[in-house]
Amino acid sequence: MGHNVFETILGAVVLALAALFLTFAYSSADLHKVKGYVLTANFPMVDGIKDGTDVKINGVKVGSVAGLKLNTDPGPNQYLVTVSMTLNPSVQLPTDTIALVSSESLLGGKYMSLEPGVDETIIKTDGTGRVTRTQAPMRLDDLIGQLIYSNKRGDSSSNKAAEPSHP
Repeated sequence: MGHNVFETILGAVVLALAALFLTFAYSSADLHKVKGYVLTANFPMVDGIKDGTDVKINGVKVGSVAGLKLNTDPGPNQYLVTVSMTLNPSVQLPTDTIALVSSESLLGGKYMSLEPGVDETIIKTDGTGRVTRTQAPMRLDDLIGQLIYSNKRGDSSSNKAAEPSHP
């Protein structure tokens, strides 16, 4: 009987520690969506971005992605992805700000990065603001292809230069 009481107490301690760990992880994860004004930007592709993805300036979270929408209406923006971002109201961005999809690390996830420009005019914060300069994410398979093909071209020209000339 004493053996069962010990197991019960040990199980309760393990559950209490697990609850403490989950509480700490949730509070330090910064998972909340930012409340503020809405800003939109059009991208040709947004691989790895989804609702709730962080929006950062210089590595500091200033907002979150609020939604993604594929434009299928005929016109110049057809088949572009409109990304809606909610930004902290204290962040005021110049009109020449650049929005780009960045990687956290080689194997990590993606986030939306905003690079403020130098223009004195500020993007509207009434929900109609738009970032007009965007850059799509670099795809790893495209980068590997460029590396392979640039080496093939470089090798053929370097081999010709390395061959000795015969009189």
